[in-house]
Amino acid sequence: MAARLRSVVLLLMALLILGADLTLPDRVLASDPPEPATSWKYPPDMPGSRIEIYKRVGDVSLNAYIFEPKGHVAADRRPAIVFFFGGGWRGGTPGQFLPHCQHLAERGMVAISVDYRVKSRQDAWPQDCIEDAKSAIRWTRKNAKRLGIDPNRIAAGGGSAGGHLAAATATIKGFERDSEDTSISSSPNAMVLFNPAVALTQVDGLKLVPEDKLDDITERTQGKPEEIAPINHVREGLPPSIIFHGTADPTVLFASVEEFAKLMIAAGNRCDLMPHKDQIHGFFNAGRGKGESRAKANRNYHRTIIQLDAFLKSLGYIETQQ
Repeated sequence: MAARLRSVVLLLMALLILGADLTLPDRVLASDPPEPATSWKYPPDMPGSRIEIYKRVGDVSLNAYIFEPKGHVAADRRPAIVFFFGGGWRGGTPGQFLPHCQHLAERGMVAISVDYRVKSRQDAWPQDCIEDAKSAIRWTRKNAKRLGIDPNRIAAGGGSAGGHLAAATATIKGFERDSEDTSISSSPNAMVLFNPAVALTQVDGLKLVPEDKLDDITERTQGKPEEIAPINHVREGLPPSIIFHGTADPTVLFASVEEFAKLMIAAGNRCDLMPHKDQIHGFFNAGRGKGESRAKANRNYHRTIIQLDAFLKSLGYIETQQ
């Protein structure tokens, strides 16, 4: 009961942000995440990372780009986060989360951005993407001792279709690779979701998906959107989550994450919804803000980072920044 009440309070606090501008100090606006153009190509440029292969499927090797805190050693038991890029399960690049990985490594976490199979490169379905995402979480946990990671503090993060995958690793059962040791959990300990596609159909008469996208989503998901939609699999005991979403998002409707958060909280789970007024899809990415100065273009990136840090601090994943 106490946990549920706390989640309700947190949600109400987040909703208050809806009508307010999050003021950023000059020192924050002056900071400069990497230029997106250097990392949004495929394969990505990921300065500061080292690469390991976390999975092979036939002749396809899937990379994990690992960012470690300064002085990190295997004896450490650091919290970790695994990021999944967006791109509609059709494309995209691990470079999308380069700024987030660099930031969180500076804050003391092991941050990993992973590749996964997509339609344009490996003719993959979203169901295959979920399998890869679960493999990435399992690989991280399986190798936790070698990587200096706490196996009980692994978050899954992602944006759009990548947000869907991060949520799917926690909510959706099945889609495990047969050759892997399924005694090692593929479920994360926390979820960090940026405009995630949590609903793939209308639910209980609610308009959660744009009508003109329903047929396309059904086709993309092999005619089985409900089986892989996190909102259809909410239950008690899911890990704590935070959702960053623009209220004017025309691609993934804000109503979908509102309903997801409502169901999560009703089931007794923590779900912090962070609305960003009048923002559209992908607003959180570094470098957004066409025609504006570099610092202003990054303001929404910085706003979400501030909120992300507060969430991770509440879980004991990072310390207060001095």
